[in-house]
Amino acid sequence: MNTDASPQNVSRNRFEFEEEGETAYLEFDLDGQGWITLWHTEVPPKLRGRGIAGMLAQTAFEYARDNNLKVDVVCPLAQGFLAKHPEFKALVGK
Repeated sequence: MNTDASPQNVSRNRFEFEEEGETAYLEFDLDGQGWITLWHTEVPPKLRGRGIAGMLAQTAFEYARDNNLKVDVVCPLAQGFLAKHPEFKALVGK
């Protein structure tokens, strides 16, 4: 997982899961103002159907919670995860 970001700049990062030579990831930005934007999740066909996308979304929401970040959810997959896991809804910024 690469989660390094400069607090002054927007920095694109990814939560990653690697298996069988394939990499699944959830792309996000940190803006240094207390926000994380969840942009896009990609799971290679070889890794689909195992719950990896949900695991990546959960990791992102837990990261936001643990770092006191407000979440902007653009990624449809992360939105679907959020609908099934209301315990993370309070993290979504207004």
